[in-house]
Amino acid sequence: MLLFAGLGNPGAKYASNRHNVGFMAADAIARRHSFSPWSKKFQGLIAEGTLGGEKIILIKPQTFMNLSGQSVGEALRFYKLEPSALTVFYDEIDLAEGKLRIKTGGGAGGHNGIRSIDGHVGNTYRRVRIGVGHPGVKEMVQHHVLGDFAKADREWLEPLLDAIADNAAMIVKGDESGFMNKAALAVQGKAAAEPDKPAQKQPPKQQSHIRQARQQQAPAKLPETGPMAAMLKKLFGGKD
Repeated sequence: MLLFAGLGNPGAKYASNRHNVGFMAADAIARRHSFSPWSKKFQGLIAEGTLGGEKIILIKPQTFMNLSGQSVGEALRFYKLEPSALTVFYDEIDLAEGKLRIKTGGGAGGHNGIRSIDGHVGNTYRRVRIGVGHPGVKEMVQHHVLGDFAKADREWLEPLLDAIADNAAMIVKGDESGFMNKAALAVQGKAAAEPDKPAQKQPPKQQSHIRQARQQQAPAKLPETGPMAAMLKKLFGGKD
């Protein structure tokens, strides 16, 4: 038996937040593989199913992100599972949008949900980090992760969630590199299917009215005889 945890915040107001992409991944897996309906247990919602011949318990903690470890720790202890049986799906601001990486162990990287789980079960579990991009400045991080995905984000988010669901059994089998490759190809394939539009030619730059008038005027004809011609010849010289 393995435990898959998707992190997020409960409630409709948070449902489309970047911070809730872990919930989205768990929902995608449950739908794709016909898991049981969600039920309340361990201070969370759980669904049961099978991946790659292994029984999987999916859990979405309902304790709010900062207390995720309470729910996940309770489930691990109930099923008498080691932290190595746990896989956590969550948002990662230090990865570009649409990127996905898997690692086991390590620090929390400033993620409060991971920090909470580390505090309850240790850090020797597998993490599936789903890139949501960084806003650029530290002061904007909270606003960024608690903000909804933009409509344009669907171009990479939907194929990425589909790839996570389609290939979740590869995690069970330990093929982490293969899983990451499938996710990367799904996002890249979406981009390849919609090539950039050719750049439109820019209209010629408008010239000023004065310049247009100057160009339209015929070049002034210099006098060949008379006092003016003599003065010009004196100033600029003349050919012998």
